[in-house]
Amino acid sequence: MTRLCPLFSGSSGNSYYIGSAQSGILIDVGRSAKQIENALKENDLDIKSVKAIFITHEHIDHVQGLRVLASRHKIKVFSSVGTIEALEEKELINSKVDIAPIDSKGITAAGMNIVPFRISHDCREGYGYVVESENGRRTAFATDTGYLSSEIKNALSGCDTVVLESNHDVGMLQCGAYPYILKKRILSDIGHLSNETAAAQAAELVRSGTTRILLAHLSRENNMPDLALQTSLCTLHQNGMKKNIDFMLTVAPVANSSGSILY
Repeated sequence: MTRLCPLFSGSSGNSYYIGSAQSGILIDVGRSAKQIENALKENDLDIKSVKAIFITHEHIDHVQGLRVLASRHKIKVFSSVGTIEALEEKELINSKVDIAPIDSKGITAAGMNIVPFRISHDCREGYGYVVESENGRRTAFATDTGYLSSEIKNALSGCDTVVLESNHDVGMLQCGAYPYILKKRILSDIGHLSNETAAAQAAELVRSGTTRILLAHLSRENNMPDLALQTSLCTLHQNGMKKNIDFMLTVAPVANSSGSILY
């Protein structure tokens, strides 16, 4: 049975396991190798079950544990050409890391088909991913993007489950302590999705057949889990959609030690 287990989510690090108890993949490894190993164990998952790692982009909250984890356990890594180049330039990987590019056709790993799509972020060549399990269920990972392009929306449409960025509340960000240049970057087309944008997209997703949405990558300084959740819930209810009937909506934990899974 395929499971989606968020290990870490947020500005302090991001990582998700998807697959069966015996075979799966990691999307990003944004905490130390030891923290990733411990999180897997706490969620009744064995590091030996991880057959591949897929990296969205080179920012440290997505790759902190990559070099050690991949080389220590000899796990194959996949990402875009641009991200691989950036990782090499920043010396975030070395010759011990077995890494290869993935193109738009995607690949098969751990018995699942993984297809990338482009995101809009201030990185070299960022990717989101759609993972299709053996039973045909499709799960999309869409975080770290400043806006939802037609390519992103097409990739997400019809997916059973979507991990969707709900990074910040615009009011909290604008009134917060961040310097102007950082606020401008977050609000730009190469920044992050707001609660309001995520909420509008959540309604589109449910219309397209999505039944499970996991709000992710929340800012520690400019958001709150309840605020992100209620913003999306309000929009979904305004569109006549009922929680636990038309959809399931949850917020990814900063660190998951409870064995919580989305399905």
